[in-house]
Amino acid sequence: MSAVPRARIGARPLVVGVVGAGRVGAVLGAALNAAGHHVVAAAAVSAASRDRAARLLPEAAILPADEVARAADDLLLLSVPDDALAGVVAGLAATGALRAGQVVAHTSGAHGLAVLGDVNGMALHPAMTFTGAGADLDRLPGIAWGVTTPDRAFATRLVADLGGVPEWVAEDARPLYHAALAHGANHLVTLVNEAADLLRTAGVEDPARVLAPLLRAALDNALRLGDAALTGPVSRGDAGTVRKHLDRIPAESVPAYLALARRTADRAIAAGRLRPQDAAPLMDALSRAAVGSAL
Repeated sequence: MSAVPRARIGARPLVVGVVGAGRVGAVLGAALNAAGHHVVAAAAVSAASRDRAARLLPEAAILPADEVARAADDLLLLSVPDDALAGVVAGLAATGALRAGQVVAHTSGAHGLAVLGDVNGMALHPAMTFTGAGADLDRLPGIAWGVTTPDRAFATRLVADLGGVPEWVAEDARPLYHAALAHGANHLVTLVNEAADLLRTAGVEDPARVLAPLLRAALDNALRLGDAALTGPVSRGDAGTVRKHLDRIPAESVPAYLALARRTADRAIAAGRLRPQDAAPLMDALSRAAVGSAL
């Protein structure tokens, strides 16, 4: 089912515990098992998490978090919400469940090492979106992992066992690193669904069929060409077309359209794809629309 490689020959398999059998934790636990390591215990509180653990980590004992930590001889994987992470670490430390020689790795993109306090560990964030299904395992090979750690040798081994490539992120750069990924991936989902809703309103029965080739080409071009991939009415300074858009799209979509159109215009000007004098009517139309939407 998974293309994740087996643990490297000669490297001792790790005994692993997973706290947080959510979409990320359960999948990464399954990936570690597939790589030859042993996930012996997992903490799963909700019914969805318990079901996920049963499917992806069938050999792991479902235990309270402190008992999972005690069972994890080598690696404790913390895959909990960002805002809960500090409390989970402090709680485990207070119960004496953490010990010397054990590595604690959290999967938060926004946090680095500071959230771990004095605990020996690392920030180990997969740059991938997860559904919590077994199919996620096939997406792991080749992805980047945002890693912050003093022990790069261990992190390199772990990421390699998962088929990935480490991207070393400085402690103070973690929030910016995570903002970039969230802005790109999470907001992309919102943007695509907004576009699909507008197409349905326009009478298109299958928005995905219309959008798929266009969006795939746009994404490929953007990743290869940067701002040179910009096309469309904003990059051409077509103020009249943009005004027509703003006259017809639902009111709740106007602020996002305006913000993205203004940022697109700024980038087009900076890249030399739109002359400032040609942008002036467009920027005036966007400013007037912004004032109108605020009334």
